Parts: sequence; C-alpha cells; structure tokens
Amino acid sequence: MQEKGVRICGGLSIGITGGIACGKSEVGKTANAMGIEVLEADDIARDELEPGRKAYEEAVSRFGKEILQADGTIDRKALGDRVFENRAELEALNRMVHPHVRIRWKTWLEERLREDRVAAVIIPLLFEVNAEDGWDVIICVASPETEVMERIKARGFTEEQARQRIAAQMNLEEKRKRSDYIIENKGSLRDLQADTEQLLSRILNK
Repeated sequence: MQEKGVRICGGLSIGITGGIACGKSEVGKTANAMGIEVLEADDIARDELEPGRKAYEEAVSRFGKEILQADGTIDRKALGDRVFENRAELEALNRMVHPHVRIRWKTWLEERLREDRVAAVIIPLLFEVNAEDGWDVIICVASPETEVMERIKARGFTEEQARQRIAAQMNLEEKRKRSDYIIENKGSLRDLQADTEQLLSRILNK
C-alpha cells in the first residue's frame, strides 16, 4: 500500500480520519503529547482560504462577495451554510481547496519520513479524496451518531445543519472497514485519551 512520493525511507506515517465531531483532534493532541508530530489538514484548508491564496480567489469568484466578512476574510459559517445545502457546491469547494491541501501535507510528511520520524496527519476526508495509499497505519476515530449530533449542535448548528454535515461525509461504517485500527470515542475525554495512548503504544512498539 505504497504511493510514490509519500513513503521514502524510514519513520512511520499515520493517517487519522473518522467522522465529523468524533474526536480526531483530541486523538491528535494525545499523539502529540506522546512525541508524535501531528498536522491537521483542516488547519491547512483554513489557511488556503485566506486572502491572497488561489483557493480564496476561486471561492470568492464562485460563491460571491456575500461569503466575505467586513475585513475581506471568508465567513466560514456563511460559506459552510452555502455548500452544505448543495452537494454540487460542496464538491466545487473541495476541488478548489483539497489539491493545495494535499500538496502541503504530503510535503510535510515526506520531510519527516526522510528523518525517520513518526508523523501523523489528521485528514477528515482521507477516503473521500482517495488519499488512503502510502500510509503505514490508518486510524479511524468513531462515535455514536447521537453523540456526534449533540457535539455538532453544541457548536451552534441546528439539527438539520448537523445532519447535512454528517451526510456530506462517507458513511462512518465504511470508514471503519477501510481503516487498520478504530478508536471508539463513546466515553469521557479521559477514556479517549487512554484508548489513544494504548493503541499508539501498540503501534509504536511493533
């Protein structure tokens, strides 16, 4: 399962994916505390939508200035409301952003693998964008849908908006099947941290 240009020599590459609001970032924080370098693809995507970036210009051209705030930056909630109501619009946005994101996380990962380091990239849409090749390990972070719904609504979204965001991603069961390991986040934050530490320790000690 090697992709040319990703795995070059030693080190260990970990892809972390899963459903929305399932705890991927918390898993990343625990991994980082264990000495694993972690990069979030969502952070790169946010940066790519900043003024001056190509994806920013394309997004404004496609969706209009109504997605902009007074300071010229993109209102992410307004943009999200627009694209999650229309799959074609969401796919258009993904085409603008994801190629740039992929180049940047692959470059970041390659640099660390050349130095035989352990590195993880959190990619929510890892399977959706066909980025599953080349990893030593893929971990899926999953949660019961009832808990996911509550977490999304706690971020200020309505139930309908929450369902739109869940539906925009690959079915979580399919992500489970295609991953090497699964972390089930259905307890407390401490439980999630403990389960993450246990799994990563097993992986690192293989």
